[in-house]
Amino acid sequence: MRVLFAADDVISRTLFAAVLAHAGHESRAASDGGEAWSMFQAEPVPLVVLDAVMPVLDGLEVCRRIRAHPAGRETFILIVTPDDAREDLAEVLDRGADDYVSKPSTPENLRARLEIAARRITQEETRRAAETELARARWLAGIGETTIALEHEINNPLSALLGHAELLLMDDQLTHDQRGELETMREQAARIADVVRRLAKLRNPSSAEYSSGARRIDLSKGTTHNE
Repeated sequence: MRVLFAADDVISRTLFAAVLAHAGHESRAASDGGEAWSMFQAEPVPLVVLDAVMPVLDGLEVCRRIRAHPAGRETFILIVTPDDAREDLAEVLDRGADDYVSKPSTPENLRARLEIAARRITQEETRRAAETELARARWLAGIGETTIALEHEINNPLSALLGHAELLLMDDQLTHDQRGELETMREQAARIADVVRRLAKLRNPSSAEYSSGARRIDLSKGTTHNE
């Protein structure tokens, strides 16, 4: 997992780097809050560890900015607080932190908090994936219901239109222009029938962007192979 950690003292940064490396995480270090915020903006990561007390920007301000960033809404933020700051823990959580650990902290304690963070991140990823799949299933169900309705509502009048066009074309008294207009009508009706047929065969529909910027269902994909 990619991790960004920030602390202004060398001892804390060394401890963070060692614990993260031992856990197999890919980490980047910042020496103050301003650098941490710049690094996150350049490359958001799923886990951020912030010392609460840092120059330029303190950990709580960096936490607040990350939470306001579009890419930071799903980031797990762990704040490292001074041991005597227990009365400020409510503010730590109010600023958007997910968890906190007091310092000085042992490697074992820090590893435990990182393990909790990793599990929470995995659970959130699984939940979001399930929600995405459910939303797509509902979308596909809506497409199927719409297709059935369109097929029923369009095919009946379209069949009547095509039938009348064929009957009229059998009239030998038609002028050249009249015959041409009827043939055009028949061709356009056949095109509509083809669209309805392809719509009914959609199995895994996708959308495509048109020149206007709008997205529409792409009828050239997602149909069955035995059309």
